[in-house]
Amino acid sequence: MSNRFATFASSMISNNPITQQILGICSALAVTTSVATALMMFVALTVVLCASNALISLIREHIPNSIRLIVQITIIATMVIITDQFLQAYAFELSRQLSIFVGLIVTNCLVLGRAEVFAMHNRVGPSVIDALSNSLGYGLILLIVGTVREVLGQGTWLGWTVLRTVSQGGWFEPLGLMSQAPSAYFLIGFIVWAIRSHWQHLAEPTRFLIKTSEKQL
Repeated sequence: MSNRFATFASSMISNNPITQQILGICSALAVTTSVATALMMFVALTVVLCASNALISLIREHIPNSIRLIVQITIIATMVIITDQFLQAYAFELSRQLSIFVGLIVTNCLVLGRAEVFAMHNRVGPSVIDALSNSLGYGLILLIVGTVREVLGQGTWLGWTVLRTVSQGGWFEPLGLMSQAPSAYFLIGFIVWAIRSHWQHLAEPTRFLIKTSEKQL
């Protein structure tokens, strides 16, 4: 139990897939304009990651090493197609807002990375736990960024009014930048900086130092 808790805890901060592993950045930039789309992307990625990890782990001993990546991508793509079809059938409006980014889970480095690094070398149970913990870490950052962007960009949270805008007779003027992808880039960068400033052991050591030489007269 303690090992499982440590796995979940590390994926939140010290080994977070976005802030520490720098994986899944593209979707984090695109789908965090609102908390609703961030939540839906989190759920979709969790389903795909858990299902693909479980299936890959289950058949890992029967996958030839020479075609393992092809098999992994095929399994992931199958899970993505099923998830995308389900969203289109039962949550069409959110599926439309997510656009092609659900389909692009196939190319998400986080999904393929966990399949290759963990699921191919571990049993089904630990593989599912690893997938779930990484999904939660990914979802945490999506929800933080989505909350900031929706509140400052629209004055709402999950559609509920938090800050009354000028058009509604209030005082708040929505920030147009928050509806653009660069705002997510800046916010994620700030989160990475904040985490690595507070927990300095998470920052990579400096590999190359710039040496200055004094000119001799």
